[in-house]
Amino acid sequence: MFGRAPKKSDNTRYYEILGVSKSASPDDLKKAYKKAAIKNHPDKGGDPEKFKELAQAYEVLSDPEKREIYDQYGEDALKEGMGGGGGGGHDPFDIFSSFFGGSPFGGGGSSRGRRQRRGEDVVHALKVSLEDLYLGTSKKLSLSRNVLCSKCNGKGSKSGASLKCSGCQGTGMKVSIRHLGPSMIQQMQHACNECKGTGETISDRDRCTQCKGEKVVQEKKVLEVHVEKGMQNGQKITFPGEADEAPETVTGDIVFVIQQKEHPKFKRKGEDLFVEHTLSLTEALCGFQFVLTHLDSRQLLIKSNPGEVVKPDSFKAINDEGMPMYQRPFMKGKLYIHFNVEFPESLSPEQVKALEAALPGKASASQLTDMEVDECEETTLHDVNMEEEMRRKQQQAQQEAYDEDDDMPGGAQRVQCAQQ
Repeated sequence: MFGRAPKKSDNTRYYEILGVSKSASPDDLKKAYKKAAIKNHPDKGGDPEKFKELAQAYEVLSDPEKREIYDQYGEDALKEGMGGGGGGGHDPFDIFSSFFGGSPFGGGGSSRGRRQRRGEDVVHALKVSLEDLYLGTSKKLSLSRNVLCSKCNGKGSKSGASLKCSGCQGTGMKVSIRHLGPSMIQQMQHACNECKGTGETISDRDRCTQCKGEKVVQEKKVLEVHVEKGMQNGQKITFPGEADEAPETVTGDIVFVIQQKEHPKFKRKGEDLFVEHTLSLTEALCGFQFVLTHLDSRQLLIKSNPGEVVKPDSFKAINDEGMPMYQRPFMKGKLYIHFNVEFPESLSPEQVKALEAALPGKASASQLTDMEVDECEETTLHDVNMEEEMRRKQQQAQQEAYDEDDDMPGGAQRVQCAQQ
């Protein structure tokens, strides 16, 4: 983040809250915070706001980089985002617990307790066919995940103890500051490279031999995913608490998101299925019969009613032959058939006469006398591709617009100012 260095503001208030001088050493800060925090702890009837201020002041002054920013620019600079924020980014009870491991007053510790963060969910795409969603299926998937080390119970050390990281003072984060020029600085917050953002370190001698101090080990697990009949594209199947484990963390979930593969014949819309079928003109006029293989391999006989004429771009529906409804698999949607009619390219004179004899008579407008025909102007019909026609007209219009610009005297950009 780049920015102009802020104006210097109050840089003594945090020292006054802890009751120490600006030259106080880290040990002086610790002693002052401990004494004042115990006195003002809410579990002992202290002022919650004062307790929060003490934690905020100690959080800033115990961090060398944040303290440098505070001493140079004051509290406002931290509030504006420098140094990772000075507005109490950490829970005051967490900071207090880092000294005492809980409440020093006995009982169950702070009434709030230490909050556990929740681990991230692991999301996988699960590709399935339309047949799988129609019939239902099960898939076994092998996954690798992190689990707490059984030898050290996720502590990372043989003794179960750990030390506060000296590089980040246990916060897990460090701030780097670069001076880019006069009154210009760049600050970057990143995970501490000494403790990998954990805020703790383990001595080499005390490291667990199984997890090497990482607190977790890899485990392979096979999950059986049940895809139920009628499930939808994008629907989620969740395995609670099966994601990566980590110390002091509520384990996240493994989530499978269904991705339906495209089917060569059927299209799905909700609980309904759609299929395209092309008829010849003879079938459309005289009747048709064909076999349709369904998603469960059943053979459906599809046929028209006697004397029925099927128009181009028309639909017919078959009840209860669509997709099964999710968690109600005995109820199904509809199967829609979209009919296209394929016309012959041309007809022979004999075919025309036969059709005229079989089909209803021509419209009265087509029955003209020779005299009426002579009074009309004869035209010629041409085959046309409308997409090509529209594209050609658009290109022609653009070319004419360019030509008009070129024909303007002096060009459109040559505008003289009449006022001297």
